[in-house]
Order: sequence, then C-alpha cells, then structure tokens
Amino acid sequence: MQWTSWSAFWDMGGAGPFVWGSYAVTAVLVALELFFVLRRRKETVRRLSRLRRVVPSAIEPGGAVKERIE
Repeated sequence: MQWTSWSAFWDMGGAGPFVWGSYAVTAVLVALELFFVLRRRKETVRRLSRLRRVVPSAIEPGGAVKERIE
C-alpha cells in the first residue's frame, strides 16, 4: 500500500492499533524469551562449574561423563 502521510501510515486505515499492538506484544515476548534463555544458560553454567568442582573425576576432559558402576 502507499500511504499519503505518516499519520495515515500509523493509522493504517483504522487497523493501526491492532497492527502496532501486535508488533509491541511480539517484541515484548521475544525480549522475555531472550531474557529467560540467557538466565537459564547462566544458571546451567554455574551448576556445571559447581559440579566440576565437587566431582572432578566424573567428568572427562572432553566433557563426556564417565559411567559410574556401583
């Protein structure tokens, strides 16, 4: 579509609130997803480093976990 002015572009023939609201909701959800993924990664890295300190012989240098037989 071709818009005659910036206000017509933002209004989008009356559908502007739905269009821009959808963009806003999507942007917020993507930002939240990124936040939670990064937070989860940080927690996982912290747990793995703690595990390496507690049980250093259970983890091989390549990252593979040795099988433990009891």
